[in-house]
Amino acid sequence: MRGVITDLVYNASQRFGDAIAISVPGGRSLTFREIDDLAGRFAGGLLRLGVNRGDRVILHLPNSLDWVVAYHGIARLGAVVIPANILLSSAEITYMAQDTDAVAAILSPEKAATDVGSARKIVPGGSEGALRLEDLLEEDWLEPADMNGDDLFTIAYTSGTTGKPKGAMLTHGNIFASVAMTATIHVRTMHDCVYSALPFPHVYGNVVMNAIFLTGSRLIAPARFDPAAALEGIAQEKVTLFEGVPTMYYQMLAHPDIATADLTSLTRCTVGGQTMPVAKLEAASERFGCPMLELWGMTELGGPATSHSPWWPARYGSIGLPFPQTEVRIAGTDADDTAGSSGELMVRGPLVTQGYWNNPEATAEVLDAEGWFATGDIARIDEEGYLYILDRKKDMILTAGYNVYPAELEQVIAMHPAVSMVAVAGRPDDEKGEVAEAFIVLHRDANIDAEEVVSHCRGHLAAYKVPRGIHFVDDLPKTSTGKIMRRALFQNLVSAE
Repeated sequence: MRGVITDLVYNASQRFGDAIAISVPGGRSLTFREIDDLAGRFAGGLLRLGVNRGDRVILHLPNSLDWVVAYHGIARLGAVVIPANILLSSAEITYMAQDTDAVAAILSPEKAATDVGSARKIVPGGSEGALRLEDLLEEDWLEPADMNGDDLFTIAYTSGTTGKPKGAMLTHGNIFASVAMTATIHVRTMHDCVYSALPFPHVYGNVVMNAIFLTGSRLIAPARFDPAAALEGIAQEKVTLFEGVPTMYYQMLAHPDIATADLTSLTRCTVGGQTMPVAKLEAASERFGCPMLELWGMTELGGPATSHSPWWPARYGSIGLPFPQTEVRIAGTDADDTAGSSGELMVRGPLVTQGYWNNPEATAEVLDAEGWFATGDIARIDEEGYLYILDRKKDMILTAGYNVYPAELEQVIAMHPAVSMVAVAGRPDDEKGEVAEAFIVLHRDANIDAEEVVSHCRGHLAAYKVPRGIHFVDDLPKTSTGKIMRRALFQNLVSAE
């Protein structure tokens, strides 16, 4: 099998045929053979529109069968996918279309009026000035283009928290390597039933989706996450592998149905997107009855780059071991001598982006001449090679000259039995420069005060790490992928007041 995404679905149709590949709520499913047929026809429709190999195509749809067909139709043609999260604004989609000079844009009906320049619009069900997505499926089936691993496949945009979003260029080889390694390390097989509400445009959700075409496993993919529906789905469909982010597990553990939910079919769960406090990992593992496989990755790596596996003992608090052929080191150290050191995590290997689209300056800031990518995450590596993320470099709090990592405080506060969710962020302080403050969501019927939280922290942390402010809130701000937005914590607090 070639290491490219272009013929991933075609090969799966030959191997797994009429087995169900993907199911969505409402009873709709597609087999591997049906997806291959529809993707081939969609590729033919794009070709008729004048879309050619190497052209950029925006894909803005919710998690759906249409998304999967369109994505693999673009891949079949050899064009470049520009995945756009369904929650993006019209202005953000316009920017992506302009930045990539997109020739076509597959848009949700809600965003059909978005300005995408000269790009041809394609909308499910049709819209004024747009083609019906369904009409493109009437074209003749197209064979996979002859691509190689070094060809550009997708431009995945990072969040624009520090300016305009940057488009990470990922090749067929990048994505294929991530999918193949993830599926292998998580021991995916054709007997698995996988449940995931992770957004397909996000690299984690994308890898989860694409892995079914290598392994023959079945994917249940709701358009959005709902804890009650997830617990019911696990029981009804005999799900063996659940893939999610920490907030999904928090919500399921806090839901009333968790007490009676039948989760006995689960053999492992994965958790990524953000680190999860050890106390919460242990609670989830106990209730779900299976190991929690923490993983770590980022947009610029095409998905996960480190993980735990059912093949080795769980080491909660760690993000596991690097993927095969993936080198890691701490900035300022030699790749062969990193044990015990901490600093910015550097990565090199087949997963690493080729750089940022139309942005050589930003590329030079993170990618050196030897192929090492600067992740922006502060990490340490133990004697056995396990990695631990201490925090994002930009989230570190500098208080009176001391480094304070919010994730460490979150780990400690999450140990308190009354705490359901917690996030820590830094606030400017005239005397100390910055101080840490904690935002806490309590379990139902729990009742503790700030003094008890501070006392709990003092028993586990150095004095300079103890948060100077405690805020009890109903919820924490999250991104569309479920990540807690530390930078929005104080903003939400002001809004509430």
